[in-house]
Amino acid sequence: MTTAVTPATATDPPEPEAHGRPRRRITERDGRRIPPWQLALRYALLLIVLAVCVGPFLWQLSTSLKGSHENIYSYPPKLLPSSPTLHNYAGVADIIPVWDYALNSLKVAAASVLTNCAGASLAGYALSRLRFRGRAVAVLVFLVAMLVPAESIVISQFLTMRQLHLNNTLTAVVLPGSIGAMNVLLMRNAFSHLPYEVEEAALVDGATVWQRFWRIALPSVKGTLAVVAIFSFMGAWDDFLWPLIVLSDPHEYTLTVGLNYLHGTFSSDQRLVAAGTIIAVAPLIVMFACLQRYFFRGVGEGAVKG
Repeated sequence: MTTAVTPATATDPPEPEAHGRPRRRITERDGRRIPPWQLALRYALLLIVLAVCVGPFLWQLSTSLKGSHENIYSYPPKLLPSSPTLHNYAGVADIIPVWDYALNSLKVAAASVLTNCAGASLAGYALSRLRFRGRAVAVLVFLVAMLVPAESIVISQFLTMRQLHLNNTLTAVVLPGSIGAMNVLLMRNAFSHLPYEVEEAALVDGATVWQRFWRIALPSVKGTLAVVAIFSFMGAWDDFLWPLIVLSDPHEYTLTVGLNYLHGTFSSDQRLVAAGTIIAVAPLIVMFACLQRYFFRGVGEGAVKG
């Protein structure tokens, strides 16, 4: 009696070697082997992108640690300072109340994160899950709002804040960006990828709309919520034009506006400017380091947990 032998297909696992371990392959998705020159080219491009993205920050950090006796314009440039010092950071605090300005920026950024996470998640859930008249028009309004340049509505925003008697307050800095159109669309897209069966089961059990949102939908989009939080924090922390327009009392200045005093009328110490830049960038790095796990989880949003 003979048995039929079926030919190996592309889906079969690789044949084991003599010592019992599977044979390793460096392949593309279509099964082709990656040439060594392509690997070298990829790593070279990654190194170039890394240098372009991280290089300016490392140069600013190096400049902020250099003393007054070191030439920051030397050629060839020296990345590592010969005698690192923190005197420049103390010099920034001597010129401007940098920690007061940082506290004002932290208040604005924290309020922006809270309002955007709460407002964008609620609006995104309503646009994605609830059925009401005019939903498509509302989505179109948010899309159009993203196309309007922020500089074109600054005057109207300023007049609105003045009529509300909020000029020269941190509340006026927060209100125009309290709920961003892009954040609403991000949350809508995240909620749209959730399976309806999960919420239908909760609806059968008698769950209300608020319970379905709070207990089922929102925990499933933590990645996108972290993206919204990071974008909101960065936008509020780095904003310069609007706080400069709406604030006139130096005690209410945010950090980006206050650091402008480090630039003198006729000359400025680039070491102090670099130290102020590092002070302004450090909170962004800390926040991203804390939320990066949720940030990269946003790619796989919508999966059903078993």
